[in-house]
Amino acid sequence: MAHAAHVSAVRSLYKRILLLHRFMPIDLRALGDQYVKDEFRRHKTASPEEVPRFMAEWQNYKNTLQTQVLEAVGNKQLVFGTDLSEEKLKNFQDEQIGQLYELMLESTKPNRQFDIQEDGTTK
Repeated sequence: MAHAAHVSAVRSLYKRILLLHRFMPIDLRALGDQYVKDEFRRHKTASPEEVPRFMAEWQNYKNTLQTQVLEAVGNKQLVFGTDLSEEKLKNFQDEQIGQLYELMLESTKPNRQFDIQEDGTTK
């Protein structure tokens, strides 16, 4: 029964994050959705020791994004992201640092890989 509850919690978190991504600019949404899908897929076979940390970090991400979306409702300006503390960065594995760097490059470059328009078309 604990397994079913865990699967339900993971699925709920995953769906909530994708729902919150709908408030992001469409190109960042596409990038974020793909990253979330890849990470959740990659961690399907995570060890029992890794699961609590994985869930906690994604829960923190969801909470931060949810707060930013709610704050944006009042002032009509969406501001996404947060700084990572040096302490958090020290706990990252080399692969995670590489992924974070690639994500930062993709999300901040002026001509993103996919220039997706609001109507769903690409340039």
